[in-house]
Amino acid sequence: MTSYASDELIPSSEFAKRFGSYLAQITSRSIDKLAILKNNRVEAVIVSRDDYERMNEALEYVENQEIARLIQERTAQPYRTLTQDEMLEHLGISENELT
Repeated sequence: MTSYASDELIPSSEFAKRFGSYLAQITSRSIDKLAILKNNRVEAVIVSRDDYERMNEALEYVENQEIARLIQERTAQPYRTLTQDEMLEHLGISENELT
């Protein structure tokens, strides 16, 4: 779970009033992130565009690693080709249902 410094926690009403000031803090990197509070709960987090893009790239990398792992896992196992009739039988579908 992410932790926040006290100067990173902003009530939504205050954020709305001082949006420009907070945006300037994020873009100048004087603060890493701002957690917007609503009813004393974090509802959103504001980060710089560069940080967001890095996070997005990291997420994409992790997702690609997972896909690569699945491919490797599945191609390592022997497989058998099924005929259409075998597949339909396996799925419990009659050929008449396809038309």
